[in-house]
Amino acid sequence: MFVSDFYHLSYCTNVHPGENWDVTFNSLKTYTLKVKQSISPEKPFGIGLRLSNKASEELGVGNNLVGFKKWLDENELYVYTINGFPYGNFHNEKVKENVHRPDWLSQKRLAYTARLFKQLAVLLPEPLSGGISTSPISYKHWFTSKAEVHQAKSVSAANMAEIAVQLYEIEHTKGVYLHLDIEPEPDGLLENAQDVIDFFSAYLVPISIKAFKKKIGLGEVAAEKLTKRYVTICYDICHFSLAYEEPKDTFQKFGENGIQIGKIQVSSALKILYDSNTINEIWQSLELFDEPTYLHQVTEKRDNKVLTYSDLPLVLNERKNFKELRAHFHVPIFLERFGHLHATQDHIKKVLQCLKMHKICSHIEVETYTWDVLPNTLKRELSESIIREMEWLKEKL
Repeated sequence: MFVSDFYHLSYCTNVHPGENWDVTFNSLKTYTLKVKQSISPEKPFGIGLRLSNKASEELGVGNNLVGFKKWLDENELYVYTINGFPYGNFHNEKVKENVHRPDWLSQKRLAYTARLFKQLAVLLPEPLSGGISTSPISYKHWFTSKAEVHQAKSVSAANMAEIAVQLYEIEHTKGVYLHLDIEPEPDGLLENAQDVIDFFSAYLVPISIKAFKKKIGLGEVAAEKLTKRYVTICYDICHFSLAYEEPKDTFQKFGENGIQIGKIQVSSALKILYDSNTINEIWQSLELFDEPTYLHQVTEKRDNKVLTYSDLPLVLNERKNFKELRAHFHVPIFLERFGHLHATQDHIKKVLQCLKMHKICSHIEVETYTWDVLPNTLKRELSESIIREMEWLKEKL
């Protein structure tokens, strides 16, 4: 939905099953229409669309894409962003680290992302810009040496550079501005702001300069500028809170390096604060969030360094003393506390304050996808839960 002349606000439809196009489209008809009627009954409502590879392939068959565009127009809906991070199924089966497969070393990831951009170019209403969020290259623990990491970043940068050239050609021929939004997260090859800055300076920009020079004949200055126009960052608030980064500092770092924010995903992590009087209850409460579908990395800041535990069971098994832990579990954004546990809702409020002061990004998307695996005490009917989050965020904005 348009919340101002600048911002577009929606929720990410990865909260719904999407193993194929029929399932995806039925979820939009069942849930998104209901959310639109409640949140934006009189104005167009944007969709943060999630398309799996299979759903995207099937959307491209016959008249499906044209028919979908017609359905959007008839219902005053529009797509301005697509979640292209999960390639395969994202519900009702173990996902864990496989959410990164295939990674950016793979031609499958490249082909999938290129197809999504072609589809978004058709769906996107004029004169809006559109973005696709994607994996932070790969999963860190799949690489065992610095040489392997270097190779992974080099190959991935070349593939992303190819996407950047394609986006230049789309804008040059069709007048549609699209951007690829890299989404850092714990245990990804890009985890935090400094990882992103280093990747751009050491890999993406130098390799993209060569790609733009070879295919289009551009010089270094113009090619670097275009690279940073077409490859941007998906700032997932939950993920950056797990990195213990203050939003204003991260935005400033990116700005100083000419790196743009293409999308802000509004999400909240679990925060676990040590209390000797209730430590047993704290551990018992945290156990309720241990589920087998998604990765729930846990981070801890110690001696000015962020330590990452690859999944919640490691922390629950060891039960070491701590001052504060943060867990990668996208909990409802409208809650500050969950009994003996807390949330990083304060980071959301800090980001919103930054948005009020600076036009950092126009694409905003709520991304709480864990409703199915939340403890029973937090579960509600899905449309009701989405609407409650949207209303909370709309009020804060």
